[in-house]
Amino acid sequence: MAEAKYPEGGFKSFKDFYPFYLSEHSEPVCRTLHFVGTFLGLIFLVWVLATFDNKWWAFASPLFGYAFGFVGHFAFEHNRPATFKNPFYSFASDLKMFFELLTGKIKFKS
Repeated sequence: MAEAKYPEGGFKSFKDFYPFYLSEHSEPVCRTLHFVGTFLGLIFLVWVLATFDNKWWAFASPLFGYAFGFVGHFAFEHNRPATFKNPFYSFASDLKMFFELLTGKIKFKS
């Protein structure tokens, strides 16, 4: 499994991190799996908030994204998910990539 190529001292900003994040998601199947997982997670979150009495279930919504994303990384991208070293930038990047894929700003195929 390829180790992520992080700069010495880590990333100083989200702006610096996001291009790296996209480079770690260059495989079309990996991007697609991330998109599907994030979509299902958002649908689950809305469903929980609209129908469940116990709103604590909302915290389970990221599990969809992580499950699909991990399959994409381990089976297709052959790298370690960025979330292990930068969980907050990684989560924000996943949402940004999702909306950029949704709007066509970036493509499923690189």
